[in-house]
Amino acid sequence: MTRWKKAGLNSILDLGCGIGRHSLLFAENGFEVTALDSSESGLRRLENVAAERGLAVETVHADLASLPFDDGSFDAVLAYHSIYHVDSKGMAAAISELHRVMKPGAEVYLTLNSKNNPTYADPRNQVVDANVRMKQEEDGTILPHYYCDLEDIRRLLSEFSIVKLRQIEDIYDGRTSWHYFVLAARS
Repeated sequence: MTRWKKAGLNSILDLGCGIGRHSLLFAENGFEVTALDSSESGLRRLENVAAERGLAVETVHADLASLPFDDGSFDAVLAYHSIYHVDSKGMAAAISELHRVMKPGAEVYLTLNSKNNPTYADPRNQVVDANVRMKQEEDGTILPHYYCDLEDIRRLLSEFSIVKLRQIEDIYDGRTSWHYFVLAARS
């Protein structure tokens, strides 16, 4: 957030915002925030909390693979643990849409599942293709999860300049999870 504030990147898209914890944080820090999610209930919850706190957050109910915004609408995009809930076709569409709605020089910070993640090889998850597994969530729903390696990331983000890329192992409740955290700029 500090990086974007110092760079004057003010219009933020929180892609796959869920209940909006990041949207609220950005709004509290003076950013112009648009929060997009496919869950209407999450967006309503965000709207209520934003209203209670006197914060301006525009909420949009839409699919991340088909963004309802004009070309070059945003200075920055946050896609934190959200963009990978798609199949391979959906990932290609989502990345293309990101590029389209970002201004030249805009930045995106996104999280991607690593193929090092144990769930990638878990035999309980249905294999869709080399990158996608159908995985059961904690609430019982089964969602596609896109997994990648460095070659996949370079291919996906070929229209972007990668500023920083980290692969992190998280260990919580005895479970291990691997993700890529990528900061990239629109060329």
